[in-house]
Amino acid sequence: MPQILTSSIVAFPRGDLQGTGVVLRADPLDGGSTVVVDATPFHPVDHTWPDQPGDSGTISIDGASASVSEAVMAAVSDEGVFAVGADIPVKRGAEGWTWLVAHRLTGEIPEWLVPGASVALSVDEESRSGLSRGHTACHLASLALDIAVADLWRKDPGADALGNPDFEGRANQTSRIHEDGAIDEYRLGKSLRRAGFDTETFAATLTEREASINAQLATWVASGAASRIVTEGPTIVDRRTWVCELPEGTAEILCGGTHVESLAEFASISVALDLSDPQLLVMTTTAVPA
Repeated sequence: MPQILTSSIVAFPRGDLQGTGVVLRADPLDGGSTVVVDATPFHPVDHTWPDQPGDSGTISIDGASASVSEAVMAAVSDEGVFAVGADIPVKRGAEGWTWLVAHRLTGEIPEWLVPGASVALSVDEESRSGLSRGHTACHLASLALDIAVADLWRKDPGADALGNPDFEGRANQTSRIHEDGAIDEYRLGKSLRRAGFDTETFAATLTEREASINAQLATWVASGAASRIVTEGPTIVDRRTWVCELPEGTAEILCGGTHVESLAEFASISVALDLSDPQLLVMTTTAVPA
């Protein structure tokens, strides 16, 4: 297929669930297929930091419809090599590649889904809303965690988006977002202790730290603070930032995912801390929609 010279235009940062686009390529892949269009409302899972799953939904033309199981990142090299998801050999935005959103189909490519065809794209609204709540709740929980453990640092680890000691940035090793929640894992090993974090006192006061996080989250939810995504451009590789106007100040975190428009969309957000492995903190975040 011909080389694609421009990166995908994306509308998910402003919350779009519907859109139209022109098919650029359609390829068989792993027992299914992928379709790339020039513009899409679908949010793709990132191949280097796959915290938020990609959107699901449909692609259709004149009543004919194909199911999209998940949107994923794809890329075409200057030499014409097409790679999808984990097979992309470079980080997003690397030079020499054009960056795309690929829509995974659950079956073979329909005969009507050909390059040049104009299609309608529709994102599953319920799933998107749940993932957006999960992602916003995940960021808020990490900021509240930073506040709850701020007194345990003997050295300066750097500051988070609210100016507090950045435990999240220092210790987080995985983050997995799901509808209305998230699971984050933090490594509490030798490197964190050398960085000045008091892991022993943290373990001894785990219950109190969890209560502190939940109290902070309740205050933020009650504030109904505005939340939005600020973009530097319309394509999938343009930098995007989550911005939330919390009572303590405006938090800004680089983020490629989707988010709620207001904390009034939550009835509650809470976390549970698990330190069954003394060197691995697991924080489970649960959001309840309003």
